[in-house]
Amino acid sequence: MKTLKLSIAAIVLFIATSTTQAQVSVNVNIGTPPAWGPVGYANIDYYYLPDIQTYYDIRLSQFIYFNNGRWIYSRYLPGPYRHYDLYRGYKVVLNDYHGRTPYKYFKAHKAKYYKGYKGKPQKTIGYRNYNHHDYHKGNKHHNDHWNNHGHKKH
Repeated sequence: MKTLKLSIAAIVLFIATSTTQAQVSVNVNIGTPPAWGPVGYANIDYYYLPDIQTYYDIRLSQFIYFNNGRWIYSRYLPGPYRHYDLYRGYKVVLNDYHGRTPYKYFKAHKAKYYKGYKGKPQKTIGYRNYNHHDYHKGNKHHNDHWNNHGHKKH
């Protein structure tokens, strides 16, 4: 009798597991835009920062800049631009390039997006998954319109 109950339990367990679909969820933050970058753009890999003639690779979370005759990949801005305000500086969203070397078009980008370039007003499309107020920390104009809890002032 005990063997029969174990057999029935095994059969029920087998049927239950064979009819259940396995689900695998992988959450990887590769390609997450930085806090200072515009968000909500689908399928972009790079920003171009015209004021400092530097690219930002979203996938690698690295800046790409020209120094001593070659293109450098670094998590940090080059020395002369260490204090550049990434939140206030204009970012060109390069939604038309998906290769590995955006600087291949540097001459065109430099001419089109010259130092001091200010295109259309930049806006964030959608919201990030963290406190909206923290996203704009350091942006005085924006903080004037938001209270300390990340809610818009009326």
